[in-house]
Amino acid sequence: MSSPYLHARWSLLLLTLMALPAFAEDYPQRAIRFIVPAAPAGAGDIVARTVAGKLSDVWKQQIVVENRPGANTIIGTDFVAKSKPDGYTWLLGVQGALGINPALYPKLPYDPPRDFDAVTLLTVYGYVLAVHPSLPVKTTTELIAHIKSRPGGIDYSTSGAGGSNHLAGELFRLMTNLTMTPVPYKGTSLALNGLLAAEVPMMFDTLITSIPHIKSGRVRPLAVTLPNRSASLPDVPTVTESGVPGYEFGAWQSIVVPAGTSKEIINKTYTDVVKVLAMPEVRYKLVDLGANELVGSTPEVLSRMIRSEIDKYRTLVKNAGIKIE
Repeated sequence: MSSPYLHARWSLLLLTLMALPAFAEDYPQRAIRFIVPAAPAGAGDIVARTVAGKLSDVWKQQIVVENRPGANTIIGTDFVAKSKPDGYTWLLGVQGALGINPALYPKLPYDPPRDFDAVTLLTVYGYVLAVHPSLPVKTTTELIAHIKSRPGGIDYSTSGAGGSNHLAGELFRLMTNLTMTPVPYKGTSLALNGLLAAEVPMMFDTLITSIPHIKSGRVRPLAVTLPNRSASLPDVPTVTESGVPGYEFGAWQSIVVPAGTSKEIINKTYTDVVKVLAMPEVRYKLVDLGANELVGSTPEVLSRMIRSEIDKYRTLVKNAGIKIE
């Protein structure tokens, strides 16, 4: 005959097992913090707010986008890495934080494969090679000839050493064997302002932030950096089409959560984010702003991609001789 003690233990275990699916099914039960490790108004911030707004409507629960910029995305990223893995703190994982920083910083306080669980890749954005209209060039070929004709080469605007637009410029420099000097600003917005003010004649910037200025004529686009032309700028050729075969550089945004987060929560989030990305109004807004692709990958695909990106940027950083002091 079974004892009341054993009966109570089995009853408790049964109740616990029954509660697990219900927990994921009822998620979220309170507001979620969606950390963007960069300043407001950048490409990632726009993507995060667009997705969070629509998903809040679907879930009937608030998703609060919180900007935590600083230290080349390290501050906000490390905050999430050390947060409780309960599904209520997300990170907008960008290639700078998860792909580039491991290649730049030997003592990075977080390790992407170890400290984060992947949820989904959101978008892939191209960059645009843009110049100030005062520069006497209208094509990439003319730009290359112009740079070669100048003993000191040319300056280009960046968000700081090791930033995405810095690496885009260094890849271009290595593949063309040009003399180019990065001019660091404190963030992408200030770097773009430097181009707009003609303080620096050239920049690689994300399409999402450059397109308004391209349309107003304040900057001149020469080429886009992904293998295919952008639907937002169909008349602008790729860098490869413009005489630098094999050049490719893109930005990406994803959702990751602290390692150890429930698989049920991750799968629910992934499934519903994919539905949001398929909404016509979301697709129209992000593609119009410069997204080359709205992805919605599985967690497994994103996890593999992050590891691949780390390897890719380690090679580029080494070849370009970039060192962070």
